Amino acid sequence: MMTPATSTTESSGKIHGSKFGVVDRARADKTRRVIIEFQARHPKYGKYIKRSSALAVHDENNISQVGDKVELMPCRPMSKTKQWTIVRVVEQAAERQA
Repeated sequence: MMTPATSTTESSGKIHGSKFGVVDRARADKTRRVIIEFQARHPKYGKYIKRSSALAVHDENNISQVGDKVELMPCRPMSKTKQWTIVRVVEQAAERQA
C-alpha cells in the first residue's frame, strides 16, 4: 500500500524542481527578472563554462528587490514568458540589510 505524499518538500527543505537565482530587475508590478547561473560542459573541449539564464518570474506580493537571492518553483504559465514563481527570499541584498 502506498502512502500519499504529504507535501512537495523533501526532508532537506528544498522543493522539487526549484532553482536559485538573483533578482536582476524589479520594474513591473508582480514580475521580476531573475538571473540563474550554472556551469555547462563545452561540447568539443570538455571544459566547464559559466552560463546564465534570465527568467521572468511571478512575485505575487512584491517581496523581492534587486540583488536578493531567491528560490524559484515552476508553475502554470502566467503569460508568454512567465512560468516560474518566487517561493521565498533566501538572502536579502547587502544594501537592504544595512
